[in-house]
Amino acid sequence: MIKKDTAEQTPEEQEGQEQTQNDATDENTAAEEKPKSKKKLSKSKQLEEDLEKSKLEVVEAKDKYLRLFAEFDNYKKRSIKEKLEFMRTASQDTINAILPVIDDFDRAKKSADDDSSVEQFSEGVTMVYNKLHSVLKNLGVEAMESTGEVFDPELHAAVTEISAPSEDMKGKIIDTIEKGYLLKEKIIRHAKVVVGK
Repeated sequence: MIKKDTAEQTPEEQEGQEQTQNDATDENTAAEEKPKSKKKLSKSKQLEEDLEKSKLEVVEAKDKYLRLFAEFDNYKKRSIKEKLEFMRTASQDTINAILPVIDDFDRAKKSADDDSSVEQFSEGVTMVYNKLHSVLKNLGVEAMESTGEVFDPELHAAVTEISAPSEDMKGKIIDTIEKGYLLKEKIIRHAKVVVGK
């Protein structure tokens, strides 16, 4: 199409040309806006992704913090429990060293109490014997009662087995060779026993 001068054009032609120019301008503007809106959309999408990523990181960090806090709390409780247990049984080594002396004392008392024995416990030695047992009891030391009880490998160490004198004594302890002791309900020495079979 040959362009005429604007002066030679009729108003309809001028209007048509302006419309064509406006349409071309609109198309250029729309073409320019599309990349901008795409950029805005991609930035918006990127921000949303970053927000989601940040939220996940916060959740993970919170979970990690709670786990570490719980672990530390458990450690504190365990440490306190271990210290209390240690304090309760701190005298265990000393008591274990004294137990053979107590065994000898018990055997001497048993021998002295026998009617056929020529040796007797004096009143002073009896007082010392009673005081020693009283002190041990106050410290939480208890002798286990074993004879006549059902054999329990958690509490007793079987030295030997002999035939039971009666049916009801099978699997039970016939005799105690060495007493077992508990320190505040914790076994510090197993009883050495003879079991009926």
